[in-house]
Amino acid sequence: MAQRPRVKICCIASLEEAQLAMGCGASALGLVSAMPSGPGVISDALIASIAAQVPPPTATFLLTARRDAASILAQHAACQTTTIQLVDRVPQAELRLLKTALPDVQLVQVIHVVDDGSVAEAEALATLVDALLLDSGNPSMAVKELGGTGRTHDWRLSRRIRDQVACPVYLAGGLTSANVGAAIDAVQPFGLDLCSGVRTAGRLDPLKLQAFFDAVTGRSTG
Repeated sequence: MAQRPRVKICCIASLEEAQLAMGCGASALGLVSAMPSGPGVISDALIASIAAQVPPPTATFLLTARRDAASILAQHAACQTTTIQLVDRVPQAELRLLKTALPDVQLVQVIHVVDDGSVAEAEALATLVDALLLDSGNPSMAVKELGGTGRTHDWRLSRRIRDQVACPVYLAGGLTSANVGAAIDAVQPFGLDLCSGVRTAGRLDPLKLQAFFDAVTGRSTG
C-alpha cells in the first residue's frame, strides 16, 4: 500500500485551531498573511504567536504573497515559521537568494495549475525549492487568485507535474472527504493541503476534519 500522504491544514486562525488540526493528525499548519484575495488572513504577530507554540515535528507554513527576497526575509524574521509557502510567482534569482539566506527553512512554491504552461513552470522551479504545492487559482487576474478558492483543478496536469519533478508535491484545491480518495489515486501526491473542505462558516469543523482524515486513511466513517 502506498504511504499515506501528509496532510496540511491551512487557514489556521488560532492556537485552538492548530491544536485541533494536530490532534486529528495534521503534519503541517498553514498560516496566511496578507493576500489580495482568499480566506484565512491573520496578522504576522498572530502567525508568530501560533508558530512559537507548535511543537516539532509539525511544520508551520507562512503563506506569503511577497515576491522579493528582502521583504520575504523580513517577514520570516518576524514570523519564525519552519516553512515559507510562496503563493505568487517569485523570480528564480529571488528564490536562490532565499535559499542561500535560509538554508534551514523549507521553501514551498505554489504552482497554480491552469494549463500546459503550469507544467513547464513547475519543471523550471522544482530544483530551486524544497517542494511544490499544486493549487487552483490564477495569478494573472486583475485581483490575483493565489489559493483558497475551494475549487478543484485538472488533476491530470497535477499528475504530469508529479511525475516530471524530483521534489515532493502537495496537492491543494477543493479537497474534501468526498473526493480526497480519488485525488490521491489520480495524483499520488506527497502531501495534501486544504482549508474550506474542513470548515463550517469559516471555522475549523472537528467532524469534517475527522471525516477527512478517515477518508485519507481509507477507514469508513459510516
